[in-house]
This record gives sequence, C-alpha cells and structure tokens, in this order.
Amino acid sequence: MREDPTFVARLRAGDQDAFEALFARFDGPLRGAARSFVRTPTAVEEVVQETWLALVKGIEGFEGRSSLQTWLFKILVNRARTRAARDSRLLTFSSLEGDASPAVDPDAFGGDGRWKSAPARLEFDPESRLLGSELRSQLVGAIDGLPDQQRIVVTLRDVIGLTSVEVCEMLEITEANQRVILHRGRARLRAELGPATVEGGP
Repeated sequence: MREDPTFVARLRAGDQDAFEALFARFDGPLRGAARSFVRTPTAVEEVVQETWLALVKGIEGFEGRSSLQTWLFKILVNRARTRAARDSRLLTFSSLEGDASPAVDPDAFGGDGRWKSAPARLEFDPESRLLGSELRSQLVGAIDGLPDQQRIVVTLRDVIGLTSVEVCEMLEITEANQRVILHRGRARLRAELGPATVEGGP
C-alpha cells in the first residue's frame, strides 16, 4: 500500500477508500509518535489532525523520493516539534548535553561507526494485541518515563518501526547520535523491564 504508485495516485484523486485505508493503518502509530513529543491529549490530537490535514493538502506535491510512510511521519515530527516549542518544551538533538545517563563507551563502536556488539532491543510491540494489558501498560509507562530524546528515538525506532535512516532524517541528527540515544533508551528499558528483550540490530 505505502509503496504502490497506484495507491498514491488514488490518494491524489481523492479516493475515499484509499484515505480510509491509510488512516486505519497509521492513525494509531502517528498518535504514539506524537505522544513522545507532546504530553497532553489535546496537543496529541491537534498534532495528528494537523498531520492528516497536511497530507490531504500536500499529496499532490508528494514526489516519491521517500516512502509514503516516511513522508507522513516527517510531517508529524515537524508538526509535533513546532507544538512542543510553542508549549515551551523545545526538544533539541544537536547534542547529548543534559542527559544524565552514562555515556556509551567509544570502544563499543567499530571503525565504521557501527556497534561491535548489537545492543538488545525490545521483543514486543506495545501496540500488539498479543501483549497482556499489564505488560503493555508497564512498557508504555517505561517508555513514557524516558528522557525526551530517548523517548522519541525509541518510539520511532522500536514502537513505530522506522529505520535509522528515516529517524536521522526526520530528527536531523547523525547516525552516530541516533545510535547512542537509542542504546541509552533501550538500556533504561532493559533495566526497568528486566528480561523482556532480545538481541537486535542498531
């Protein structure tokens, strides 16, 4: 659906079924991503509504240089960051200053900048219906308790499932910076949730 040029053409033509399919697939994940930037239900609702409106107005200008999913989430991130700044919660990713978590040992990275040993990642998706309500509540609560940078990156990578390239582009950060933030967030979640993790990629 997301990569099919025919589907994009249907969106451009105002096909209601196509919009409903897109909405059904992404409204929940968009809300989850928005919650990592803004903290009130009203702000989340407004950011997501602005995102869908921007898609409707801007679909004619979608050139397909990125996936429809990436484009949609980039709109969301831009709207959410603007709202966070307006609410005096300006989030910056230009440095890791102010993060009280331990620094990652530089020896953990190889000469190519990638992890020598991949950090563990979550084995479950908080949106999954397979999770019990208690476990899902614990996971969502643990993610919500992460520092701003970590909460956003972990949400985009491990909850929404975006790639490192997509997240770096959306947040305008380097791959190395994204790796460190993600590793710190995952490490905090492992400490909070115990063994509910598996080995995964960077």
